[in-house]
Amino acid sequence: DNCSSKVLDILNKIKNEIDPSIAYRRSCAHGVCGSCAMNMNGKNGLACTKSHSELDGDIDIYPLPHLKVLKDLIGDLSTLYKQYESVEPWLKTTKINDKENIQTKEDRAKLDGLYECIMCACCSTSCPSYWWNGEKYLGPAVLLQAYRWIIDSRDEDRKERLKKVADELKLYRCHTILNC
Repeated sequence: DNCSSKVLDILNKIKNEIDPSIAYRRSCAHGVCGSCAMNMNGKNGLACTKSHSELDGDIDIYPLPHLKVLKDLIGDLSTLYKQYESVEPWLKTTKINDKENIQTKEDRAKLDGLYECIMCACCSTSCPSYWWNGEKYLGPAVLLQAYRWIIDSRDEDRKERLKKVADELKLYRCHTILNC
C-alpha cells in the first residue's frame, strides 16, 4: 500500500527492503529500454509501465516465457540477439559522402511503426511458433527489424536481405496465432 504504482517500483521495494538477492533487469524505468520485460499475471509486458492497479489482486511475476532462466526474473536473450544480428540491422549503401542520405516524406513514413521497437522480446516470447522453433524461426521482433531495413528506400541490399529471411524456418513458421 505504501509503494509507487508500477510493478517495477514494487520489485525495487522488495529488493531494497525484503530480499536483496532477487535478480531482475531494469534500466530506464520509462518504457524506453525494454530491459524490465517480464510476465505479469500471465501477460508479457514492461514492469516499469504496468501499474499494479491494472492487475487484479495478487501479482504473479515470472521471467519471459520459454527462455532459459539465468536467475530469478532474468531470461537468456542471447538467441534473440544472435537472430537480430543475423538480419544485419544497419543501413547498407555505397553512397557514402558528407551529405545527408535524404528520403522522400512518403518513403520516411513507411518506417513509422517499425523503428520504434525496443527489442524487449515481449512479442517473441508470447509467440507459440517461437516457442516451438525458437532456434530457427526469427520471431516477430526480429522479423519486424528485418522488414524495417528491407523497406528502407536508402538501403541497397533489399534483395539479399529478402533472401536471408525468406525460408521455411526463419520466416514462414508464423502461423498467425496473433499472441504477439
